[in-house]
Amino acid sequence: MSVSRSELRKKCMIILYQIDLHKTLKTPYEIDELIQDNLEIENEFVKEIIYGVTTHQNELDEQANKYVKDWTIERIDKTGAAILRMAIYELKFTKTPPIVIINEAIELAKEYSDDSVRKIINAVLDKMIKE
Repeated sequence: MSVSRSELRKKCMIILYQIDLHKTLKTPYEIDELIQDNLEIENEFVKEIIYGVTTHQNELDEQANKYVKDWTIERIDKTGAAILRMAIYELKFTKTPPIVIINEAIELAKEYSDDSVRKIINAVLDKMIKE
């Protein structure tokens, strides 16, 4: 049974959200355990995204904050922040076509964030690819 990349990105968003929650609450967590809890089978794409985002989070946040007017990624809801970090990571570090990354991020944002967050995500990613 193959799982679509869209489904895998949704799983990544959930795992990144959980990591953010653990950090906020200062509770211990194991990245591999969180990945296992959310996936039926091991998946390299998910591991790459989760480890990539957590490893490069400061850099990803700086990138996001550079493009957000009068706002910071820390002020966006945790779900929106997870989606944005994931998309920026994919744009910077993978060969996935930018149009695919942006469409996927916007679809996730439509489903899990409010309209203002979706617009922020769209604006940041749009400015990034034009650079």
